[in-house]
Amino acid sequence: MTQGAKKIPTWEKYSRVFLCISGLALSVYAYHVETTKEHDASYKAMCDFSASVSCSKVFTSRWGRGFGLVEPLFGRESIANQPNSVFGVAFYLLQLALGMMVSGWSVRFLIASSLLSLAGSLFLACILMFVLRDFCVVCVSTYLINLGLMIVNMKRRQALTREPAKQKRS
Repeated sequence: MTQGAKKIPTWEKYSRVFLCISGLALSVYAYHVETTKEHDASYKAMCDFSASVSCSKVFTSRWGRGFGLVEPLFGRESIANQPNSVFGVAFYLLQLALGMMVSGWSVRFLIASSLLSLAGSLFLACILMFVLRDFCVVCVSTYLINLGLMIVNMKRRQALTREPAKQKRS
């Protein structure tokens, strides 16, 4: 079967587009909240419900840039010390673009980047619970989106590994 003949199932396309657009929207919103709060300390985001349920508290914390790891390693002014939301935008754009391709290398990249996003999500969830002692609706939503993308990517991998077996039987 040629690469052009491989089709992405409709459910996968819609799921991926929904998850990636949702992730992009949340990442752009997180970036907006963080940058606005940095310039205006009195700004209250829609996701700031109380002292212990506050996304702006999380986004403006040490952990809101470079996962809290870049600054100690490379300094505050490092190009890599970006808001986590910037990494989110890049991740969701890559998932969206590469998810429209059907190839072995693209599915490997999709899964590898999903694993990295899940590791980052787990790390940040632990920081959220045990260090910041906060609940961030935006953060938890992105963790769930990342899990959803991993499931979609694993389904893609399963479908691609089943295809050669179908061809051999034909």
